[in-house]
Amino acid sequence: MIQYDIIKRPLDTEKTNIQKERFHQFSFEVHKRANRIEIRRAIEKIFNVKVSDVRTMQVKGKVKQRGRIVGKRRDWKKAIVTLMPGERIDFFEGA
Repeated sequence: MIQYDIIKRPLDTEKTNIQKERFHQFSFEVHKRANRIEIRRAIEKIFNVKVSDVRTMQVKGKVKQRGRIVGKRRDWKKAIVTLMPGERIDFFEGA
């Protein structure tokens, strides 16, 4: 897989903002078949930083109902990337 296909989008929520400030961690939605090594290489190449740790999890899509119609959101994979001390991703810094 190509690096830009592995990382789908950054996640920017209240919880991820706290993780950035306290623990130097960044969250991304990644390709479902990507493993930790591929994610680490992609982040290091795209953002030119050193990665300390990568944790991944499968997020199950929620079941949603609109009237009588019942549907389900898609399942996706989330990666939490911890950077080495002194490293930072400028993409997330205030713009």
